[in-house]
Amino acid sequence: MEKQEPTFNSFKAFYPYYLKEHRNVTCRRLHFIGSLLVLMVIISALLSQKYALLWLLPVIGYGFAWVGHFFFEKNRPATFKHPFYSLWGDWVMFKDILTGKIKF
Repeated sequence: MEKQEPTFNSFKAFYPYYLKEHRNVTCRRLHFIGSLLVLMVIISALLSQKYALLWLLPVIGYGFAWVGHFFFEKNRPATFKHPFYSLWGDWVMFKDILTGKIKF
């Protein structure tokens, strides 16, 4: 029988679960690198006015994250069950790594 996914009423309730799903340092690093590359592509697309580059965002962002989950964390990304909270969690974790609150 498949493990039942918890439900959440707020992002504040979700974020501790999100962090538990990202215990592996390599997984967190891949998330961080993917998020950083997403920001770089957005800036590049805007500055160069090559807006077609924006189509790369999901591939870059999810690609790095999913490699981290499937090969290092060995779990299923929260994106599948909690897409909006998960995306929010990616950026909060990015900020927390950037500020040193979470180990890179």
